[in-house]
Amino acid sequence: MDRRKFLNNLSVTAVASIAGAATLSGKADALEEAMEASLEEKYRRAKPGHCFVDGRPPRDPNDKRPYYQHNEPLLPKMPEAPTLMDFYQLRFPTNHVTQSARLAMKNGSSEKVILACLMHDIGLNIMGTDHGYWAAQLVRPYVDEEVSWAIEKHQALRFFPDLEAGYEYPVKYIEYFGEDYVPEPYLKKEHDRAKNHKYYGSSREITVHDVYAFDPDLQVDVEIFTDIIGRNFKQPKEGLGFDGSPTAHMWRSIIWPNNFL
Repeated sequence: MDRRKFLNNLSVTAVASIAGAATLSGKADALEEAMEASLEEKYRRAKPGHCFVDGRPPRDPNDKRPYYQHNEPLLPKMPEAPTLMDFYQLRFPTNHVTQSARLAMKNGSSEKVILACLMHDIGLNIMGTDHGYWAAQLVRPYVDEEVSWAIEKHQALRFFPDLEAGYEYPVKYIEYFGEDYVPEPYLKKEHDRAKNHKYYGSSREITVHDVYAFDPDLQVDVEIFTDIIGRNFKQPKEGLGFDGSPTAHMWRSIIWPNNFL
């Protein structure tokens, strides 16, 4: 990716999001979100937030309600029992995570790591800051512990090089945050704890396959991962968001991101 061209073409909203982050790691999250968005032909991410009626399709002039509840006209309607694939096709930006998962597949990673790469950034659909933790929490009821742990810890590991694993500190972090940037203490503690964990290698693979997955000229169809998802993701028959799991409310927030209450 041409970094200078990318910076010059950032939207006002993206610039404000990066500049307004309270910490430098928060700025890094906002930056990754902007980079991911730049890969999409159509920016379909739907974050929770009150979106007003203005700018939406015409409606009954007698309908004076300022907010839409449930189905948002600017978003595709989700099935009654949505699957993970439905979220990828109707809500999630996909090309960065599919590129990441493709690299993991190409490099011989396990199916669990490939799935973790495919899901490592879906927390951005809820919250930018600490998106690794949000993503891990979102998928924890449906995946093996290795997958959710690896997703969560990539949040901290991306700030710390591991040359033996093939991961150097991202040049873009130096360019955007300066050479004197030091990650917050909680990230250093997370990294130090993770280094000795049995799943460290899996999480480190996410960082390796993450940093090289921003090719604007490469389109990777999420459907090539259908079988891997089927074998490694426990799809509830009621549909994500309606199965009573501890994170069902998070999936519903992505289905109906603009509900007022």
